[in-house]
Amino acid sequence: MSLLHRLRLVGRRVAGEEEPARSRQSSRQPPPGGVPREVLRQVRLIELRTRGTVNSLFTGEYHSAFKGQGMEFSEFRAYEPGDDIRDIDWNVTARMGEPFIRKYVEERELTVMLLVDLSGSEQFGTRGRLKAELAAELAAVLALSAIRNNDRVGLLLFTDRIEHVVPPKKGRRHVLRLIRDLLAFEPAGRGTDIAGALDYAARMLRHRSILFLLSDFQVPRQEDGGHRTFRLVSNRHDLVAVRMVDSVEESLPAAGLLVLRDPETGDEVVLDTSSPRVRSRYDARSDAEQRALRSMFRRLGIDEIEVRTERSYVRPLLAFFRARERKLAR
Repeated sequence: MSLLHRLRLVGRRVAGEEEPARSRQSSRQPPPGGVPREVLRQVRLIELRTRGTVNSLFTGEYHSAFKGQGMEFSEFRAYEPGDDIRDIDWNVTARMGEPFIRKYVEERELTVMLLVDLSGSEQFGTRGRLKAELAAELAAVLALSAIRNNDRVGLLLFTDRIEHVVPPKKGRRHVLRLIRDLLAFEPAGRGTDIAGALDYAARMLRHRSILFLLSDFQVPRQEDGGHRTFRLVSNRHDLVAVRMVDSVEESLPAAGLLVLRDPETGDEVVLDTSSPRVRSRYDARSDAEQRALRSMFRRLGIDEIEVRTERSYVRPLLAFFRARERKLAR
């Protein structure tokens, strides 16, 4: 449920000017021609800020957290005590007159797709940075970790429509292009359609892939179709939900009478945050929505990473990688 939908249940709506009608075009390309210098500077800053973290912390953790697509034959070698007899190749053994085994290596090449929510609610943040800025930096970390392991990385930007898609490829220059697009792109939409983004990605990717869904999940109440899409996509792909959180969205401060505007719809509400009853009702509804979302993730076997605008993303991301490694080791 969006922040304003939650507020509307504890406050009262006020009349406001309607948002101007927006084009329903399905996509818009990044600005043609030269990229603004400020955007290029931000790309470079993000790369410099995240490269050290990726090199020192995340590369090995990422490698351990995600398995390859299968096993590929590497070589024959003489049998040694302790080797699994099921690996013995009997044809080679018969020719050589002594036991030989087949050695395999994991096929590491994976496809990683970053699905990034650019809806209006992502342009919110009260503790140092916007959720959109946090998403951009985290997407850079995930992309750089993937290419360090020779994986392909793609990008899908969405609001209430599919805004921009970059097919998965390899290489540092490709990842820098993804970061540039993420920073420079101006979406046409303001709302949120997560199910539509997941459905598009599932139809686009022919083989099992890793999908990182970066969003604050501030959406209207999910219908059964939305849950069904999550289930279908998570059955076919490795879906990881990365949830952007700002503390004010969880618990209202006592700041007196406020007029709050929904960045996705333009609707407004007046809320008396000095009232303990209002704050209590808001906090209870926020908690219920978070519990419902987590329950859906657990029920569908979808891993969740919670990152917050007021904290570093390093600890929750490391915790996720290590939990995945333990799960795969079972």
